[in-house]
Formats: sequence, C-alpha cells, structure tokens
Amino acid sequence: MLKDGKYVYCIIESEYDCNFGAIGIGEDNPLVTTIGLDGLCMVVSNHTLNKFVVNPENILNHQKVIEKVMQEFNAVIPVRFGTVAATPDEIRNLLQCRYREFSETLRAFENKVEINVKGIWKNMDTIFQEIDAQNAEIQKIREEVEREPESGKKEEKMYNAGHIIQKALDEKKKQEAEQILTAFNRSVFDFKQNKIKDDNMFMNVAFLINSGREKEIDNIMDDLGECYKDRIDFIYTAPIPIFSFVDLRILPEEWEID
Repeated sequence: MLKDGKYVYCIIESEYDCNFGAIGIGEDNPLVTTIGLDGLCMVVSNHTLNKFVVNPENILNHQKVIEKVMQEFNAVIPVRFGTVAATPDEIRNLLQCRYREFSETLRAFENKVEINVKGIWKNMDTIFQEIDAQNAEIQKIREEVEREPESGKKEEKMYNAGHIIQKALDEKKKQEAEQILTAFNRSVFDFKQNKIKDDNMFMNVAFLINSGREKEIDNIMDDLGECYKDRIDFIYTAPIPIFSFVDLRILPEEWEID
C-alpha cells in the first residue's frame, strides 16, 4: 500500500488554517490546505511518497495552485516543483528550523509578482542580412568560400564562418534585448534574462514588479508591439509566481525530525 505524504507548493504567512479547494496535483485533485507554525505556513495537499510523476500537466498544476494562493495573499514564496514531505510534523520541524529565513524572504518579496516577456524576430532572413552587412569578417569569409576550389578547405571555411555567425547572432540578441529593456527601467523592481533556446528568440526576460503595476506594464507592451510590429512578436505572461527570483529547494535530509 502506498503511503501518503504532503506535497508542498509554497509558503505564506497566516494565523489561521486555509482551504484553497480541491485543486491539488494528482488524478483526484486533492484538497489544498495549509500546515503552519506560529503564523508561518506551507501550502500542501496529500500525495503518495513514492509515486510522483514529472510531466507538463503536474508542472502546470503546481503553478496554478500557487497562482490561486496569490489571489488571497500578498506574499507568496514558491517551493520548487516536486517537493514532498512525509508527515505534517516534518513540515512543522522545517518551519521551526528555517523560520527566520522564510519570514525574511516573505518580507522581501511582499506585494511582488513576476511577469515574463519573450521577444521573437519575425523574419530571420532580415536578421542574417543585417549581421552580414555589419560584420566585415563574415563578408570576407563568404568571399573566400566562394573562391575556394578545394571542397575540403571550402567546408572548413564554412564551418568557421558558422561559428562566427553564431557569435554575431548572440551579440545581436544581447544588443536588441538591451534596447527593449530600456522601456521597462522605471516600472520594474528587478529583472533576469532566462534561457533562450531558439535562434529567432532574442529575449526571454522575467521582471519583478510591485503588484498593482500590471496595467502600466500592459501599456508598455502595447507601445512596444506597435513600435516593432513589423520586426518582433512579443509573448507576454503576467502575473505569475516569482519562480525566477526565488528557487526554494528543500533537500530530503532537511525534513528529518530532530
């Protein structure tokens, strides 16, 4: 028989027990409640200890639960996806051990939310044409490739050209992202550039903003969309939990009860 533990979503401050409804991770959507100690609480739901599934559905559900909590609390610290405690006593023990740390983190991020902005170039042919025009070294190598009669040397020059083009593309992404970021300078508390995987994506930025300034960001995005309508598609997500600014990881040994 599988033993039930407590899946942890986030940490809040509350003097009373909370019930966020049957929205938890799992086939039966277990009830999401809190386990607390002296006003500090972990938001949890029942979950088996040895049968945790990592899939997009559960990752999304993890975020949705935290977003639900954000509707009721001004300070919410997300816990890393996949964190499970064995018992309520383990949770209370950890809250006691790290009480000051958790409390200070909640204070630091009170009334803060995250927004995410991705910038995607619409036409990569145009981008590569700009890189060619701006980079004399690439132009020179292209000319050498065209003149090279020996296939082996031609391939080597093309290989070298590929590395130079990639480096130039990375630099162009950085420059264009910095240009876009200036539009947010007066409206955000902090920002972080997240990982970029595709050639046509030049920015993937998480912004930390004060809750209540979402309309201000909406207006900035409208202006950017109009200004760059022929060049860039923007993907804008807001508000979301502050995953990019707090990565609260609880190791298995930390659950141990003294």
